[in-house]
Order: sequence, then C-alpha cells, then structure tokens
Amino acid sequence: MEIFHIAAECYPVAKVGGLGDVVGALPKYQNSAGHLVSVVLPCYDTKFINENEFEIVYNSHVKLGKFNFPFNVLKEKSAKLGFELYLVEILELFDRKEVYGYEDDIERFLSFQIATLDWIITRNRVPDIINCHDHHTGLIPFMMLYAYKYEILRNTASVITIHNSIYQGQFGFDKLYYLPDFDLLQVTVLEWDSKINSLATAIKCASAVTTVSPNYLNEINNSAYGLESLFNLVRHKSKGILNGIDVEVWNPVKDKMLAANYSIKNLVKGKQENKEKLCNQFDLDPTKPLFSFIGRLLEEKGADLLPHAAALALSENYKEINILVLGSGNKEIENQLSHLLASFKGNYNVFIGYNEELAHLIYAGSDFLLMPSRVEPCGLNQMYAMKYGTIPIVRRTGGLKDTVIDFGDGGNGICHDQASISDVCYSIQRAVDLYKDKKKINDIRKSGMKIDHSWESVCQEYIQVYNLILNKNES
Repeated sequence: MEIFHIAAECYPVAKVGGLGDVVGALPKYQNSAGHLVSVVLPCYDTKFINENEFEIVYNSHVKLGKFNFPFNVLKEKSAKLGFELYLVEILELFDRKEVYGYEDDIERFLSFQIATLDWIITRNRVPDIINCHDHHTGLIPFMMLYAYKYEILRNTASVITIHNSIYQGQFGFDKLYYLPDFDLLQVTVLEWDSKINSLATAIKCASAVTTVSPNYLNEINNSAYGLESLFNLVRHKSKGILNGIDVEVWNPVKDKMLAANYSIKNLVKGKQENKEKLCNQFDLDPTKPLFSFIGRLLEEKGADLLPHAAALALSENYKEINILVLGSGNKEIENQLSHLLASFKGNYNVFIGYNEELAHLIYAGSDFLLMPSRVEPCGLNQMYAMKYGTIPIVRRTGGLKDTVIDFGDGGNGICHDQASISDVCYSIQRAVDLYKDKKKINDIRKSGMKIDHSWESVCQEYIQVYNLILNKNES
C-alpha cells in the first residue's frame, strides 16, 4: 500500500509539539511493516533542512487566487528518516525560521496544500491513502473530492488525524477565491459557524477520522470548541488510536543525549547520574526530589497554574523539593516563572525556550513530571517519562487518562481530577511522601519502564483503518 502523510511538522525536520513526533515516527514504522510511505511538509528554514541534501523532483507555480508562487518539490536523498521525505519549497511563504505564528499563515498553508496536490497528480500513480494531519492540511480531502483539476484523486481514500481540535484553521469567505475551481454546489461543505473551517471540512470529507487517543474521541463528542455535533455525526467513521513513542529515539538504554545510559537493572544509579548533571547545570540539590515540567507554556497545558503552584509547593516544602521548568509560550506565564527565581534560588529554575537535548536529560534526571493539562488529546510526555523511570503527575483528561493510572490504584503515576493549584499541590505532596519510600517508588518506576508504548502495534491500527476504507471504496 502506498501512503502519503501530509503535515506541517515532522521530527527532526521541523517540530513544535507532539504532531512533529508522531509524523516523524508513524511513517517509519509503517514503512518497516512493508508499506511504501512518504511524508510531505513545507520547506522551512530549519537546521535539518540546511544540513541535508535534497534533489528537485518537480517544479511549477501554485496559483492562490490572483497570486502565483513558484515552487519546487524537493526529495531528501538519503532516506535516513526511514521513509521518503518530500518538501514543498515556496520561498516567499516558507523560507522562515518558525513553523507557525505569521499573519499570512492561511495563505502559507493553503498554498502548501494546493502545491502538494498539484504535484501528486503528475506522478505515475496516485497513493492508496492520503493521511492528513490537523487543520493545516484539512482542505485536501475537500479538494480531492470537488476541485475539478484533482478529479484523478476522487476515488483516493483520505484520513484526517486530529491531534488537537482547538486549532481549526478558520478564515472568511472573502478568501474563497484562493481555492482551485470546484463544484460550487458543494460550497456549504466548507462552512462551519459562518466561516470556512479547515478542520470541520476535513472531518466532513475524509474517508475516516482518527484521533490520537480513544478517550479524546469520547471527549470531543461533548466538548470540541464548537464542533461537537459534527463529531457526533461522523462517529461511525471515527476511531481513537493512542499514539506511540519512537523507542529508537526515546530509550534510556541507548539515548546519546544522556549523561549516563541505563536500563531497569541499573535504574537507580543511572537516574542519579543524570540527575546530578541536571542539578549541577541548574543549581539544584540532587539529593531532593526533582519535579519538572516540559512543554508549551499555555493555558491548555495548565502552565498558568505553575507559577502559583510552584511557589506554594516550594513554600510548604521549604528546602525539601526542587522544581525545574522547560518551555516557552505565553509571555505573561514566562515572566511569572522567571520571577520565581529570586525567591527560590537553589530549589527552583526555569529554561525559557526549547532544547531537545535538555528535554531528554530532564526526562532521565527527574523524579516526577508535572502535566496539569486542561486539554491533552494524547500526550507523549507522560510516555517518555515512564520509559525513563520518571513518574508522571497528570490530570485525568484525554490520552493522560488512557495511559496513566494512579499508583494508589496499582498504576504507575499520580493522578488528579481538576486543573487547579490545589490539586497540583496536593499531588506534589503525595509525591514527596512516595519519594521517601525508596522500594515503593523504584517498583513503580520499573513497572512504568516495562510498559510497551512503541509504534509497532499502533502502526497496525492505522493500517486496519486504511484497509477498511479501501475495501469500502472497492465495494
């Protein structure tokens, strides 16, 4: 089966969050399972792209309303990622450092989608499956069905994988002319809440809808930022598939980013060596329990709770705990976290920004990982944490509820129900008490490390979805 994944992110080419990790891993494992898999994403100005060799396999112009942008399709020469990587190079729109956050993002990702389809229809054969990821590629299933020039793709099966329904790619009908000519009788398919809604359009048009955890699929039927009724309508073609983690990248036994590699057998020694390096780097005491947060500093991640919860937890457990934060996002949250440094020097530190090597070291060197998320469609951090023998402290939501069970119920984590300062602090206190019981905490760590969250089985779930819709198309 030939599968195309089309996305805005793919680790290590360009990554902002979990979307990048998934698109960098799932295709590799599908390829290993015997399928022909390609990933297509925009050509940004990133380190990976600048340091690797590409060849031009196609060039043309993409028409976006009255605009005409020249573009190239580049293919990575070595296939070092475990799949064929293609980049759509539109210099005027994507030759930038950041993936998102520009005023012309609508134009950028629309041009990417159109250019991608323009190229695909020139190939010798069309893919069996086109798997789109999030709203940045959400208009592709619609164009495949209704745009005249893509008629050859009309019977090609499409999947929309939803990593987060908060972001929907909405824009006004004043930009309708950006789209290639299509059957105007279908214009209402684009509409949701009086706007063109890329995610809603994908949900309507795709052959199948997948979410990144079973529990998240249940949640969005009741709370999906205005799309609840639509998700209920398409429940028959929807499936929640829990993300996996790439154990070639996330594995303390062979992770080259760690101060010391370790397995279950030498867990205590290995974690302590990494903890000492981490604590030395951030002026913390390696004899105390270390609580860390890794991620975007946004309300949906519960990051707005961190400044107050950290201050309260550090005050109540004076000199008993360490807290370390790695992330960036909301400037007010960044400033509040930075201001805590003056009050809790020696027990607290923060790194504003993101550093992949540091993230790996934090997973290995921390005792507990804080994830007080309001929204967490799947979450990968808790899986990384358990793989590295770090105990996740999570709010029961989305994929966190699917993957973390409280140690009081025989599980491998600490769970709370509310995204509140009091729940976070109470969970930290439970963790402090657990830390004192060395045998119990090490048993929980080892149990978490044994859980198989690898992509092999997850990959097969996607293949089952693909086979199901292909069989429907043939019948």
